[in-house]
Formats: sequence, C-alpha cells, structure tokens
Amino acid sequence: MASMKGYLDKLAGVCPREILSMEEEVNPAAFEATAVLRRLEMAAKYPLVVFRRPLNLKGQVSEFPLVMNVFADRARCALALGMRREDSKLALAIEYGRREAGVCPPEVIPKSLAPVRQAVKVGDEADLRDLPIARHHEMDLAPYIDMALILRDPESKAYNTAFLQTAFKGPRRLGLHMARRHSREIVRRHEAAGKNTPVVIVVSHHPAFFLGTLNSVPFDADDYEVIGSIMGENVRLTASESWGEDFLVPADADLLIEGEVLAGCREVEGPFGEYHGHTGPQRSGWVIEVKAITNREGACYQSIFVGHADNWMLGAIPREATIYKRIKASLPNVRGVHLANSGCGRHNCYISLKQSVAGQATQAAQIALATADFVKNVVVVDDDIDPYNEQEVWWAIATRAQPEEDVDILRGVSYKALDPSMKEEGVGSKMIIDATIPVGRPFDRRSTVPDAALIRAEALLKGMI
Repeated sequence: MASMKGYLDKLAGVCPREILSMEEEVNPAAFEATAVLRRLEMAAKYPLVVFRRPLNLKGQVSEFPLVMNVFADRARCALALGMRREDSKLALAIEYGRREAGVCPPEVIPKSLAPVRQAVKVGDEADLRDLPIARHHEMDLAPYIDMALILRDPESKAYNTAFLQTAFKGPRRLGLHMARRHSREIVRRHEAAGKNTPVVIVVSHHPAFFLGTLNSVPFDADDYEVIGSIMGENVRLTASESWGEDFLVPADADLLIEGEVLAGCREVEGPFGEYHGHTGPQRSGWVIEVKAITNREGACYQSIFVGHADNWMLGAIPREATIYKRIKASLPNVRGVHLANSGCGRHNCYISLKQSVAGQATQAAQIALATADFVKNVVVVDDDIDPYNEQEVWWAIATRAQPEEDVDILRGVSYKALDPSMKEEGVGSKMIIDATIPVGRPFDRRSTVPDAALIRAEALLKGMI
C-alpha cells in the first residue's frame, strides 16, 4: 500500500541524485530547514531533502526525520502518480483529470492492521513539541504545520480535505486559518449546532495522497473516494482514536494529528508567509485542541515550503487538469495549460491551442477565468509554443502581440485569492493577452531548424548531454 517510505524507496531507485540527505542537526523552528531550501533554490536546485536529525520544539533530536521539497519538481509528481518522469507536462494534467473524474471506494480495515496506529499518544502525551515543526519565514507568528486537514460534513457525512495552515500555540493547541471554501462551511455547520468540529491533520503520507486532496470535485462529494481514484488504489481507512468509526482516518499515513476545532473560539493567527511570497496579515482565527497523535514505526514528518516551488507545483497540477478539461469541452484544439511558478502556481495561466478561427484564444482565456477564480493573468499562445517554457511564452508576447489590440483588462471582477496588490478584498482586475498569430492575414513564419537535421544532431550528441 502507498506510503511515504515506499515513495522514497522508489525515488532512490529511479533517480537517487534527487534526494539530498542532511545528517547534521538542524533546528526547523529557527528557520534552518527553510534556509537550506532557499539556498538550494538560489542555485536553481530543487531536490527532495531529508533532514535526518531535526530538532523538535523541545530542542531535542526528533524521532521523526523531516522531509521537504517533495513536490518541487513536476517529474517527481508524475512519479508519485505512477507515471513516467518524461510525462510531467500536459500528460500529467490530462491523467490527473481523468482520474479525478473517477470514484474508488475506500477500504476500511481494523485498527490492529493499520500502520498509522503502531504508535498512539492521547491526552497530554500527544505533545506537539515532540515534532520538528518548521518556522518558514522571519515574520511568521510561530512554527506552522502546513499539511492537509480532513473534516467531515455533519449533514452529508462526506469527508473533505484541504491544505490549511495551523500555528503552534502550545503543546496541545493550534491556531487555524481557513479561506471561504468547503472547510469553513463544515466548521460553520458544526458551530451552528453548538458543537466542536472533529479534524485530522495528515502530516505525512504518500505524495499521491496529497495530490489527491487538491481535487476540484463538488462540496458533497466524498474526497476519500476521489483521492483513491487519483492514487490508483483504494484508500485504506481505519477508526480514529478520538471518535472511533464515526471518523475514519487514512490507515497508511505516516503521521496523523487528531483534534477538534473549538466552537465559538477565536484567537490571533498570523502573520504568516503565504503562498504568494508575501507575509499575510494578522487576523482572528479558529483554534484546534489536539486530542491524539498517531504514527507508523519509522515515520517521517513532512512539511511544505510555502511560497516556493514545493508549494506552487503541488497546487498547480490539479488545477491545470480542471482548466484543461473545461477548455477541451468547448475547444478540442487546446494543446496545453500551465499554471506557472511565476504566478505562485495559480495566478499566471498559459494556454496553447491550434487556433482555427478568430476569437478562440479569447474564448479559451474566458473559460480559464470562469473555471478558476484565482487566475489573474491569462496568456494564450499557438501550438508551436511550449506553455511550460516561460521563455517561449514571453517570446510569443514580444513578437505576436500588440498591447493596444491584444490585451484585455477586466475590471471589478470577483477575485478569491490572497493578493497583496488588491485594493478591495475579493474584487480585482484581470488580464488576457492574446499572443497567437492572427487568423486570416499573412504573418512572418517562425525561424526553425529542419527536423531531419535535429534528428541527426540528437544522434551526434547521444551520451554527451
């Protein structure tokens, strides 16, 4: 069954150079883990990093190695879904979309067979200070756990997953921030009934599980069923320590934190370095009271470097799949959709298509904006441009677009995104750039090298590059 250890073993066998093992002690709460990732990023290197001797919040070497940068490379994401590394562009988004449309019912197993139940701590023994929780950026309020949370809707009984930030506030206390989406509605429904909201933080699991949590299915769909389809296997579930069979948890996870969102309780949360690379504001947020921590033997503790490639790539791939499917339904000639890292994995959308009649570029851009409210800028290019290569996209903008004719600005648009440039929360402007060759009039041909010569060059360079 899928596990973090299984993925690390597979990655080590396929491409061992992509794993960087740090044997020295590091203090994640003092920015030392994220400083390592930032230094690597400055050198344009994005290996998966395993910190073998991270300190926990008690200042002791943690029993849990810290794993970061898992999602910082598209090829590693493809590998996580059982695909070839070379299929990490359009093929990855198409396959994700295909799986997202499926349903794979979970399998419930006894507690005694669940790896995540091999070590169980409850009450005061469930001490968050035993974990190597990272503080990412210098303005962060506290060390943060920034992994996937699972909640269950009290009405439909469907499980919902989302990546949410939780701030360390004490040995059994976390601050929580939620955007106005599914998770907040579930908590609102519990609070309306005067009840706490059960919640489970999946701190570490196979990367495919986390990719699955970012699906775009409707509110009343059960995420466990969708995640299983995306992973390509049944998600094995088991009874939770805190609520038994009333709340099932991933049996093959490395590390879980069980807790409750306290009804009616609000405390200061933030500031926090958000996904867009700016420090978010301090605000009133919810509070989680921790009830139990369970883990498998030899578990890892996983964290995502928010506001960097690890964060952006994870969010981009599932959303690319959704946008591509919506455009494809109206324009079968679409060739690719890419949410670039330059736009934090969500704000800058590049679309390539083989335009047959005038207006299709604008139509594709409008579909993208209607599909994903977080998209801010859309650039549409021809099918000879690789939307995953930003240099080619900007070449097309420079040579195939005239600002006065090919740039549209949409003002006063609903914009549900954390964007420090917005003057009014929830309302902003958006831009469409049509960088395609105009249909129906002569246009200079792109300079190319003949395919036959390229094939010959590939043979000459074999083994050299």
